[in-house]
Amino acid sequence: MSGAATVSASEAHKLVWEGSVPLLIHLHDSEVTTLPPPPPALVLAPRLGYLPLLISQLKPYFSSTLPPGVDTLWFEYRGLPLKWYIPTGVLFDLLCVEPERPWNLTVHFRGYPSNLLLPCEGEDSVKWSFINSLKEAAYVTKGNCKNVMNMSQSDQVELWRSVLNGNLESYQRVSSKLKLGTFEDEYTENISAVSTASQQNSGEADAAAQVKSGRIPVRLYVWTVTEDFDDLESAPQIDNWDKVSYINRPVEIQKEDGKYFSLNDAIKSLLPEYFPGSSFDSLGDASTKQNVGDEGENTCDPDSSSLPLENAEIKLVRIQGIEPCLEIPFSWVVNNLMNPEYFLHICVCLKVSEANALQ
Repeated sequence: MSGAATVSASEAHKLVWEGSVPLLIHLHDSEVTTLPPPPPALVLAPRLGYLPLLISQLKPYFSSTLPPGVDTLWFEYRGLPLKWYIPTGVLFDLLCVEPERPWNLTVHFRGYPSNLLLPCEGEDSVKWSFINSLKEAAYVTKGNCKNVMNMSQSDQVELWRSVLNGNLESYQRVSSKLKLGTFEDEYTENISAVSTASQQNSGEADAAAQVKSGRIPVRLYVWTVTEDFDDLESAPQIDNWDKVSYINRPVEIQKEDGKYFSLNDAIKSLLPEYFPGSSFDSLGDASTKQNVGDEGENTCDPDSSSLPLENAEIKLVRIQGIEPCLEIPFSWVVNNLMNPEYFLHICVCLKVSEANALQ
């Protein structure tokens, strides 16, 4: 915990924004019209980016072999069409339990599976999906999205361009006007004093990790297993979006005397269906849950916390490509690992009894 917590916010933000996933992208056989077929394209994709934004690199590379038709870019991994509105890094963390580098993807320019994926009209669709997520995050955090709605056109363009180009400095200049990053991290502020005061007892150190209460926008990607696994190589693969529950729930950073609110506390409070005995209660009245395979409106699940499910075991947690210690202060995670649209994306694998597995 201390190793992560001592990383300064500026260092952590820089590392997150510079994060990338190496991709080896193969053109689908059905779209190859030349011999020999083109070699796969090796691309370094930003973790915070989105797959459709790679078209400017991929179209020129594969254009000479494509059949006639209108471009409708989409990707698949091991036969699974990839959701374009999920950040690339999150897709990688979720679908590659045992990290695969480079990540072998198949690209299509024809035959868009509109029965499986939301329509995507290129960069504009990705941009408005991002802006809508930003509005949603503002509403969770502030109770309204006025700051986002009232952005000037120039600020909106600069904000999107900063994400598109991975420009952290430009992003921070514009996003600071939204006043959404208000989660005070007293742990980081006091870590120097804590480390030098050797006489300080553990209770005081825990108290130093407290933060002001606040509602944090979280997107959880939860999949369950019924059999234990000792290493990632033997972990079951996700081959169908119905196996993943896509959960939007705000979590409130809470305090208890002598105890800071950890990542473990946050996950358990976000999943009362599996951890009904958690000492921290989530904001159940604002919770939403759906399968990633369901593209429609989020469906409320107000009675989920009363389901008679046994406790689950947290097998794996990934955020921004790392598997953090569950006892790390949640405030540090929020302040340093959040995505540009102000959502914290958490991939979670749970081991449950067969009767309690998600259908």
